[in-house]
Amino acid sequence: MNNAAKPPLLRLANVVSGYSELKVLKGISFDIEAGDFITVVGPNGHGKSTLLKTISGLVPLTSGTISINGGPTLAKPHAIAALGIAHVPQGDMLFPEMSVLENLLMGAYLAPSKAEIDRRLDEVFTLLPKLSDRRNQVASSLSGGERRMVGIGRGLMMGGQILLIDEPSLGLAPLIIEQIYGVIAELSRSGRTILLVEENPARVADLANHLHLLDDGVIVWSGPPAELLARDELLATYLGG
Repeated sequence: MNNAAKPPLLRLANVVSGYSELKVLKGISFDIEAGDFITVVGPNGHGKSTLLKTISGLVPLTSGTISINGGPTLAKPHAIAALGIAHVPQGDMLFPEMSVLENLLMGAYLAPSKAEIDRRLDEVFTLLPKLSDRRNQVASSLSGGERRMVGIGRGLMMGGQILLIDEPSLGLAPLIIEQIYGVIAELSRSGRTILLVEENPARVADLANHLHLLDDGVIVWSGPPAELLARDELLATYLGG
């Protein structure tokens, strides 16, 4: 009988990466289990987006390992996506002259069948009913909040094991941010595994089960969100209060 412990869904071990000679991540290590909601916070320009891009293969590893379900580190983004890593990038990153439906379908290119694509569309339109109403509207005509919802919907259309979401609140009005985080909360309640980048830890205080504080490419603190929010000295030092 094999009593070996099951590997985590995602494991980062001493990950170093960056751009040409610029080292951005300087030894990042943590695990994500199925159903986790993990948030990475920190000041702008200190490696949060690079972390997600490294996991999804858009920024190459310099050293260290990233394993999915215990498998070997992969280098190519399409191979990583095929293993279930769905990346919702910062900003809109939509095809502006394509319709909402066409943008969503771009996320389903790995789906095994038309029936599975239809199932995922039904799931997205149930979670984001406004997108169903806008399905034939071109992306460039949408509001900022609607575009962000299309980005999340396109990530869901990949049917991945882990959803990487990069600063979903960026540039949005407070009411729209509340709506976006309502959608993310619903995803978490449905059992989705989420790794989310955010600048404001208060936004994930009631959602994330664990938080990593990233500064200058290094994790300087980890723990429950409520614990960080109670640490005034950490907030002042790394997040400006």
